[in-house]
Parts: sequence; structure tokens; C-alpha cells
Amino acid sequence: MITSTISPELLRKFDLPGPRYTSYPTADRFVEAFGAGDYRQALAQRAASPAAVARPLSLYVHIPFCQSLCYYCACNKIITKQHWRAAIYLRYLAREVALHTEVLGTAQPVSQLHLGGGSPTFLSDDELRELMALLRRNFALAPGAECSIEIDPRTVDAGRLQVLADLGLNRISFGVQDFDPEVQKAVHRVQPYEQVAALMDDARRIGFDSINVDLIYGLPRQTPASFVRTLAQVAQLRPDRIALYGYAHLPERFKPQRRIVIAELPAAPGKIAMLSQALAAFLSAGYVYIGMDHFALPGDALAVAKRQGRLHRNFQGYSTQADCDLVGLGVSAIGKVGATYSQNAKTMEEYVDHLDQGRLPVVRGLALSRDDMARRAVIMALMCQGQLAFEAVEAAWLLDFKASFGAEMEQLRELEQQGLVAIDAAGVQVTAQGWFFVRAVAMLFDRYLQVDRDRGRFSRIL
Repeated sequence: MITSTISPELLRKFDLPGPRYTSYPTADRFVEAFGAGDYRQALAQRAASPAAVARPLSLYVHIPFCQSLCYYCACNKIITKQHWRAAIYLRYLAREVALHTEVLGTAQPVSQLHLGGGSPTFLSDDELRELMALLRRNFALAPGAECSIEIDPRTVDAGRLQVLADLGLNRISFGVQDFDPEVQKAVHRVQPYEQVAALMDDARRIGFDSINVDLIYGLPRQTPASFVRTLAQVAQLRPDRIALYGYAHLPERFKPQRRIVIAELPAAPGKIAMLSQALAAFLSAGYVYIGMDHFALPGDALAVAKRQGRLHRNFQGYSTQADCDLVGLGVSAIGKVGATYSQNAKTMEEYVDHLDQGRLPVVRGLALSRDDMARRAVIMALMCQGQLAFEAVEAAWLLDFKASFGAEMEQLRELEQQGLVAIDAAGVQVTAQGWFFVRAVAMLFDRYLQVDRDRGRFSRIL
């Protein structure tokens, strides 16, 4: 078991908040000084660069609606049973797409599409057809593109899954979180195991390329004994991928979490036991530990990418896609174009207002400095490949690694003594034990964290 040699002292030492590094700098560093004009300029620079245009885009579309509230949720969502609101939202998405194609044209190749939320399956079948037609008219989805959608199992049946496949969506992710009935009641998300199992059978029959299951440990009423039953059920379902997240209780930031009874939350030792159980269960079931929060079967594209050193990380987590530009569409969506990050307005009212005035709805973002980009390369190498080659960083960024990162190297030596990394003249290697704490390794190179020690806004590493 991967945690068998990890001491309780080490677990306690690294049970602290830290970024997930789906980007660097992280989204909390975005500033309002970066706005729609800056983002439009980044799009124009891409359009004017033959090399950039030749690189496929990644598209993310945020569908914010959910029919019912899950108490643990920290996503940007709108709880409503008024399905007519979706039709209006699609019209505004069309306006946002049009503002992009004014700059980019309509032939931009796309190799990755992700529909997230909220619950994208809040949309009706006809609305999903309308959305996919909009995207296909304005972007060139490449043959074999990864087209994924997040699914609330309570909103689909076999017929709806077939519609998704017919629309070209080839990867699906089921939000499960936990199969224990008491836990489901505590978080206001009741969906029996039998319902999910039947849907997964349907999805396999239909022929989706990859099926993912999301799980959360640390939820109210969860115990190591109850969670081990969920782990066994998930292993029996055998999804191609598993995303395992630690619940971050931040009720001061996320209002729905105030409905959770704090006394029902498991203490840190229980959470660590559940994580240890999950690692043991999935590894023994034949899954590859991708890193931090992802597992995949050996034949899945994510596991293949890890073996071949092609793993990447973006705002959706670990990915097989190269470091391509990302266009985010919809309320609160985040994009990455060139050396910039951008984020749309977080409320529907502000999002609509920008588009009514003919403006891109970007309200904050960041233009990366050279130091940001060099550190991003270092952090992503650690998070994705688990190793760092000094010479590669020096050649790419024309710097002396040990001179530029002297303080970080001293801190790395401390992690080396704890068995998390191995350091030699050529670079840094994250150990098998270190993968368990890879966020802590990456955090040493986060210049913003070194200045700002307020980490309470982040989820905990364990």
C-alpha cells in the first residue's frame, strides 16, 4: 500500500491548505485590472500567429443550472426548477461565441471540449443539440476530439445517454460522491447505487470512450467503515477513471455548506484513514495512481499519457492534452490564451449586462510575467511528470536554476530528508511517497504563497 511507510507525523505535518494547481498563478491571484480589452488583445495575438492558430484549442462551456442543491458544493451554480432559463442562457452563449469568432474566425481547430457546471444535463435534449450545433458552426472540432460532459445521474436515463453519444460526446463523468444512504441524505443528494450501476451499464453498451466517477471523502456522516463499502461498490462498477477529492468545509465562502452539521464531519484522522483506504482499494483493483486526485485503468488514455510522460494539468484537472489555449464560455468560465488567464463575470446579471453591451464578459484575469511562466513550468513538471530537469528549465527560460531558485532548493532539501523527493545534479524526482504530498512539493515554488501565508482560502492537501 502506498501509504504503508508514511508516518502519522508526516500526515499531520502536511494536513494543511494548499492550491490544487490547475493553473499557476492560481485563480485567486487574478486582478480586475485585466479586463475584456486585454482578453480581446490576447485573442487577436493568437489569430495573428500562424504557429498559435495551428495549435488546437480546448473549449470549456459552463452550464450553471442545477435543479436541486447539494450541500457540499463549491461550484458556481444557480438552483432553479425554471427550465425556461436555459433557453435564454443559450442565446447569450451564442452572443459570447460570436464575439470570439469576430477575432478568431470560425475555423479554429478544437481537440478538447468539456461541458461542466452546475449540471449540464439540466439542459433538455433539444437544448443540448442547439449548444453542440452552435459550437460546431463556430469551431472546427477535430476528428477524435475529446468531448466530455459532467452528468448528474438523477437527470439522465439510457435514452438521454444515447442522445449525448449521438451529439459526439464521447467521455462522461458521473457525480457520485458517496453511495452510503445516510451520507447522501446529509448532503441532500440521494441517488441509489443501483441507479448509477444501471446507467454505467447503459453507457458501456452505447460505447463511450471513457467513463469517470467522482468521489468525495470527508463528507458528513462518512466513516472509514462506511466509505470502504462505497470503495468496494465503485471498484465493482470499474469506471475507466476515478476522481477522488477531499471535502473542503469553507462555509464562510460557500453558503450551501452552512447547511452541513459540523458535528457530523469526520475528524482529520478519519479523513486520512479514508484516503488511505481509497488508495489501497483502487491500487489493488488494478488502477494506476495518476497523482493527487486521479486514478485510471492501465489502458485509459490518462494512464497511457502518464507512462509516456505526456500528462498535463489544466482547469479540469489532469489531462492528456498538450498545453493548448483554453477558451472558457459562460458564467464564471476561466480561459487561458497565450500568456494570459481570464475569467468571466460570476453572476448571471453581470454576464448578461456585458453581452447586452456587446462586450466580452471578462471581468478579471492576469497577464503572466516571465517569472510566472518559468515557475508554472516548474510546478507543472512536478505535478504532472513527478520530476524536474534543471537543464530543461534553464534552456527554456535562459536562467541559472540554482541561482534563481536557491531558497526553494534549501526547502526541497528538507523534503528530501523526509523522503518526499530525491535530488541529484540533474534535477528533482518526486518519490512514490512524495506523490501523496505532491501539492506540498509544488507549493515551494509558488512565489505568491511565499509572500502571502494566508492559505485558509484553499482546500486541504489531505
